[in-house]
Amino acid sequence: MTNSAERQYPQPGPTPPPDGTWGEPRSKQVTWYDPVTVAAGANGLSGLEFITALAEGRIAPPPIASLLNMWPVRVQRGLVVFECVPDESVYNPIGVVHGGLLCTLADSVAGCAVHTTLDAGAGYTSIDITVNYTRPVTLDSGRLTATGRVTKPGRRIALATAEITDAAGRLVATASSNCLVIQPPG
Repeated sequence: MTNSAERQYPQPGPTPPPDGTWGEPRSKQVTWYDPVTVAAGANGLSGLEFITALAEGRIAPPPIASLLNMWPVRVQRGLVVFECVPDESVYNPIGVVHGGLLCTLADSVAGCAVHTTLDAGAGYTSIDITVNYTRPVTLDSGRLTATGRVTKPGRRIALATAEITDAAGRLVATASSNCLVIQPPG
């Protein structure tokens, strides 16, 4: 049996026309680390200690962070700030950054903010997220800054918000999220 990194998948979508009207193909190489090893880095750490270790580079980033070029730059209890530099690989067919990138970024900072409030061994999962897009994002938007804040910590449910701004400080999206807190067994 091969591992998932060795599997070969067919190229999705249509075959480019032979006349070159699509232009030159572009590619993006992504390198990531074993997500099981990343998660194991949380063993024995509070949520705040774990997210701080990620931000300081003492624990490898999760694969989604490498794929979407996002990283934590500020961590404190109940607050996390990520930066993200979108590239054209996340464009949608109408010529702007796909809202899914902004949703993923918002979900990440909101969830990580919740994580910073949890004791060692506790986890969380998103129950829902509502994203409001306030302006289009393009490559010209530059580095995005996403701030996640816990608005209500809890032992079972925690609430958080996210705001994303572009390099000029303009608000490009807001979000609210509810997270299910998963207490350790026993």
